[in-house]
Amino acid sequence: MRRCVKTMLLVLPGIIAYSALVLLAARPASTKTARYCSPIGVAFSPDGTLLAISDFTAGSVSIIDAGSGKIRRERELDGNATGLAWSADGGSIFAAESGAGTVAEIRASNGKIVRRLPAGPGVTALALAPKHNLLLAANSYTNDVSVIDLAAGKEKARIAVLHQPSAIAVAPDESLAVVANLLPLGDASESAYGAKLSLIDLAKLDGLQDVPLPAGSGLVRGVAVSPDGRWAYAVHTVGRFTIPTTQLERGWVNTNALSIIDLAARAHHATVLLDYINEGAADPWGIALSKDGRCAWITLSGVHELARIDLASLHELLDGKLDSRPELATMDRLTAGVQNTWLQIKADPVKRAELVNDLAALHIAGLITRTPLPCNGPRGISISPANGSIAIAGCFSGNAVLVDAGNGEVPLSIAVGESDQPDSIRRGEMIFHDATFCFQHWLSCATCHPGGRADGLNWDLLNDGMGNPKNTKSLLLSHQTPPVMSHGVRANADVATVAGFKFILFRQPQPGEAEAVQAYLRAMQPEPSPYLVKGKPSDAARRGGKIFENAKTGCVHCHPAPLHTDLKLYDVGTRGPLDTDGKFDTPTLIELWRTAPYLHTGEAATLEEVLTKFNEGDKHGVTSHLSKEEITDLVDYLKSL
Repeated sequence: MRRCVKTMLLVLPGIIAYSALVLLAARPASTKTARYCSPIGVAFSPDGTLLAISDFTAGSVSIIDAGSGKIRRERELDGNATGLAWSADGGSIFAAESGAGTVAEIRASNGKIVRRLPAGPGVTALALAPKHNLLLAANSYTNDVSVIDLAAGKEKARIAVLHQPSAIAVAPDESLAVVANLLPLGDASESAYGAKLSLIDLAKLDGLQDVPLPAGSGLVRGVAVSPDGRWAYAVHTVGRFTIPTTQLERGWVNTNALSIIDLAARAHHATVLLDYINEGAADPWGIALSKDGRCAWITLSGVHELARIDLASLHELLDGKLDSRPELATMDRLTAGVQNTWLQIKADPVKRAELVNDLAALHIAGLITRTPLPCNGPRGISISPANGSIAIAGCFSGNAVLVDAGNGEVPLSIAVGESDQPDSIRRGEMIFHDATFCFQHWLSCATCHPGGRADGLNWDLLNDGMGNPKNTKSLLLSHQTPPVMSHGVRANADVATVAGFKFILFRQPQPGEAEAVQAYLRAMQPEPSPYLVKGKPSDAARRGGKIFENAKTGCVHCHPAPLHTDLKLYDVGTRGPLDTDGKFDTPTLIELWRTAPYLHTGEAATLEEVLTKFNEGDKHGVTSHLSKEEITDLVDYLKSL
């Protein structure tokens, strides 16, 4: 046993204040031996008697008695623990081992690992298709889904999706699976640029279709399918990337959403906002549906809340059935001047598309209730098939809470292990992911920098003037690669951190806050490339490395090891019509495999495009003489860094 798991029974007249002890799933390695817990996933067994909890940083799964909250079994895993899925008979729990690229099957009765199933690098989410006897595993690092044959214990297929798959839901008839892609992929300068859902045909084991979400959509972390298989629901953010960040108030820059997909039509149906007019619902994470599909529960990780959505009434309104809700006849008076589209939907169904811009729609219609939770950073969510109670993983507070779906009270909180007091790195990570540090709670630092990396969107940050948006840069190694920002306008990462508090969050950092975030960013470590072969570059990557280091191509001149940047600014021919200057900071190439799209404009969807389509005049390395095969080798080398 790695350490004691304590259970606390709480008698609550209301919601207690949450503690702030633990880290997020993307936590860097600490220089100390401090230990922390990070519950990231929860899953009720099919009969609702057991609750499995995955702890990312402890790398373990706990099997809990759902009635008493007492631990029955605990099992350490290889690598970090992420997604969970129960077998159809409830005899086993499947747990994704992200760092190892495997899935462990754990026997519920004795906690023993029965076998390990092959998956891909960075496996995050799992979903079971019991009729097909298949397990689906989302591989976020390689942008694909492993289809695992449970009878044979082998990978049956590997299906490509789009960009960093983060969640999977299987339709009740198992005809298809819906995959959430965390980030958008493509040309970030296009007006319709946003994340998409990928549909997978489970009969043919092939990609079926990609369904676009509204422009600016990203961080798609949760997905669910209705019990009748008609609808899919996804929770995500919506970035208003054409708006300068000075307009943060009232959701002009960032909002948080629930999108509805018509699975029969394989098309986007509507998107509604989870925010209030003056208070954001930052960083929605998990979603679970009631057994009858009439209600959705959503964890709002950035503001430590649980949202309840009346789906049955929402669909009535979307269908124009206002007669069933006569009180809505006064909504135009109640909105006090706020543009409302509900009353116009029956006459003009096209108005559904406008809901993505209406902060008041759900609130005024009485379709959303948001409740504070006694946990910090709520992530995974599961609903008991036995009594409808809701389990939620509190990643930073190191606990899982059970919520009564009827009255919203929390009769049970389970401390998943013992955590040390947070050091400066931990405090910084907690602040980085906490949207309550932002004016009106619209976003956290992690909204634009998930896991400290990049959201793939273009933002007009005003540090070099207005009207010239730039693609978000990863913060990895930013403290070692000054100056920072695309034009190098900030002297170093510490200066940029303070500026982020003031000009993005609109908060004057209190003593110790900026320093803690700086400590967190300095502690971030690169992830090994998923394109390495047994930890080493492939043959193609080694050939590409020789091309990279060849003086004729000139790549190594600006990108020397070990940071793969010379820390200077250059004009490489990428200046666009909105740019005030043609010189841009030379970025590090480390983790280039995960930072698409590329260039400061985000126009290059792939590294191949960087070296060909967007390298006119060979200003960005002399590559015009390279063959197609040599370009491929060079790209393989860049992906190996």
